[in-house]
Amino acid sequence: MIEEKAKKIKLLILDVDGVLTDSRIIYDNFGDEIKCFNVYDGFGMTLLYRAGIKSVIITAKKTRIVERRAKDMHVANVYSDYKKLKIYDKVIKKFRVKDEEACFMGDDLIDLPVLKRVGLSVAPPEAIDEVKASCHYVTKKSGGKGAVRELIEIILKSQGLWHKVTTEYQR
Repeated sequence: MIEEKAKKIKLLILDVDGVLTDSRIIYDNFGDEIKCFNVYDGFGMTLLYRAGIKSVIITAKKTRIVERRAKDMHVANVYSDYKKLKIYDKVIKKFRVKDEEACFMGDDLIDLPVLKRVGLSVAPPEAIDEVKASCHYVTKKSGGKGAVRELIEIILKSQGLWHKVTTEYQR
């Protein structure tokens, strides 16, 4: 079932805290925010980009560190607003995709409206129960610890693109 939904995906949309990170926010003595990102997720995003599948981030809170990480991961756009469904509607119009061609990974109540709209809804195992119950798939890997990479591998393998984007590494 998940593979059938994954075959249709043309746009990956991600939340940040709890998905690309482990949900922790650390502040240093200067009041700067520190987030830890996973290199496997980042390389997975590079593979997704090489496969020609676009990605965006929709996060409630705008920070420079997310902008920087998004650039490193070839993310097309970063949007920040607590009204994620409003942003989602703009995103699918901008990228000219249908709901069933979009995948979203989120973990908290604020993500539910988008998770209920997309063709493939995904959550990490630490997501709140209401989110996990409404998703098509719950990853085995934790948020910030490879959950995004796990999802990307499912999408690329379902679409027959995995070998194409990984061949140069398997010589």
